[in-house]
Amino acid sequence: MRKTMARGDSYAVILAGGGGERLWPLSTPERPKQFVELFGGKPLIRHAADRLAGLIPPERILVITAARFVAQTRAALPMVPPANIVGEPCRRDTAAAVAVAVGMVRARGGADAVGAILTADQLMTPEEAFRRVLGDALAVAARSDAIVTLGVEPDHPATGFGYIARAEKVDFGTASEFAKVERFVEKPDLETARAYLATGRYSWNAGMFIWKASTMAAAFAAHAPEFSGLIEAVAAAPDVEAVMAARYPAIRATSVDYAVMEKATNILVARCAFTWDDVGGWNAIAAHFPADARGNVRLGKTAVYDAGNNIIVSDDAHVTAVVGLENVVVVHTPHATLVCARDRAQDVKQLVRSFAFPPCG
Repeated sequence: MRKTMARGDSYAVILAGGGGERLWPLSTPERPKQFVELFGGKPLIRHAADRLAGLIPPERILVITAARFVAQTRAALPMVPPANIVGEPCRRDTAAAVAVAVGMVRARGGADAVGAILTADQLMTPEEAFRRVLGDALAVAARSDAIVTLGVEPDHPATGFGYIARAEKVDFGTASEFAKVERFVEKPDLETARAYLATGRYSWNAGMFIWKASTMAAAFAAHAPEFSGLIEAVAAAPDVEAVMAARYPAIRATSVDYAVMEKATNILVARCAFTWDDVGGWNAIAAHFPADARGNVRLGKTAVYDAGNNIIVSDDAHVTAVVGLENVVVVHTPHATLVCARDRAQDVKQLVRSFAFPPCG
């Protein structure tokens, strides 16, 4: 049996700047999704760090968050050195954050150090399977000039995720299967998603990328050179946040997918067998908690009568009661109450869009 490969000088970079609007009002602009403690009694960002145990030690975990969340993040991750947690002065999407990550990894480990861009607000099970494929991806990135992404095997024709089309396999002698990336595709309609699944060649894009610092810096230089100065400045400066404060206002806001990943030709995808959930809205909650005989998922102090297929959450001593309703989401917190149809739960983001992270300058 082939063994999982690991690498001793790897870094995990957790991106934790999102607003998590779809879980409002439990998630708020002041306490976004990564700090929500619905799952296992600890915040999602703690899950993100804890599942690296045995693979990447806390001193090599870096976190890039919003400046206003630095204190909360340090409190949630007391095992991570405070200097490893830095805050962006304003939101510039993921390309700028990844550029900062490349500079931070290079400053600590050199040009050949390997970094893994991970997310702060996802759930993966079993965690052993995640660690196995991540360990293999770290090793492959270290011994090649490829950017490696993790592609989750789809189990239904989801329309809310991007997809990765796999081309021919590449054998690295690992327990995990790798293939060249043919292309990245945007969130499809239902008919297209069904067609993707029928081919057996598509994975969900989980937004996790693994690279040598030199490889990712070269990709930025080739495809989005305006970010190269940020990489160099972060790599050379003792104060990362001062660099961000000086450079972020003039940086283009764009995702790393658009800036680099969709243009690069040296991308490999690792085929992942673990279950992945980005907990992207209230309907996702139902997959993680048992329902009553009528299909109601109930968390906290709740009461129901003649009601079915609802999600009811009470984050308070207050009792939240539902009578005679079907297919609704009801969430009560000390500061707000949400009532919406389950098939409109994704629209909660539109409701709270005005609460978004403030722009630069």
